[in-house]
Amino acid sequence: MANQPIGIYDSGIGGLTVTQAITSLLPSENIIYFGDTAHLPYGDKSTAAIQSYSIKICDVLLKQNCKAILIACNSASAASYELVKEYVGSKALVINVIDPVIDHIKARYTQKTIGLIGTKKTVFSNVYKIKIEELHENINLKSLATPLLAHIIEEGFFNNSISENIIETYLSSPELADIEALILGCTHYPLIKKQISNFYENKIEIIDSSEIVAQYLAAILSKNILLNHSNSESYKKFFVSDYTQSFEASTKIFFNEKINLSHYPLWD
Repeated sequence: MANQPIGIYDSGIGGLTVTQAITSLLPSENIIYFGDTAHLPYGDKSTAAIQSYSIKICDVLLKQNCKAILIACNSASAASYELVKEYVGSKALVINVIDPVIDHIKARYTQKTIGLIGTKKTVFSNVYKIKIEELHENINLKSLATPLLAHIIEEGFFNNSISENIIETYLSSPELADIEALILGCTHYPLIKKQISNFYENKIEIIDSSEIVAQYLAAILSKNILLNHSNSESYKKFFVSDYTQSFEASTKIFFNEKINLSHYPLWD
């Protein structure tokens, strides 16, 4: 039913960037967010581990009667999307954060060279490379794994000299030379988007998945007649597999309100 919530999950605070974009675009939608803080970040975990976490989290979201489940993590989207889609079946729509970006690239970057930064899991899975090659649009992709970025963002070290030095070191890599746009291949990275733009002196487009995914989700819900048009006040519920102060502080930054976190261990 249209008034059922949208389920969103990530290993930590990264998915909050997408959640914020969704609540801005679709303020009537109810949100259930699961941050798997006990296992963050997913970028250095095995495929089997991420799939195991994803199935457990989907059980939680299905118990909350979610009409759609958004995998708000590039690593989990790369490792678990097909499995989650099969597991969930017809119980809910399943959406990842990679396919909407691929659609955006197809529409705007034919015959161009673009860069990708992300976790080791996302970059080394080659999921972006494979999907871009399948477009047959002569798009040249240059990829670089940037594993430290998710860690420092989770610890609150963003928009400061620490993150600036690490960003500059990564983006100066020859592997990203001569790109015309850069994909932020991790939902944590919009939190350092300004610093990344500054490095490039605002001369290239920084492809931020959060707004792209929000618009994609809105279109999918509309197509399935699942947009919530109720006049009742919407709600947001947040679950974490392990309580962390940084997660609670981040929710306040994103939503300008005190958020109550429910502790929900995936394994007792």
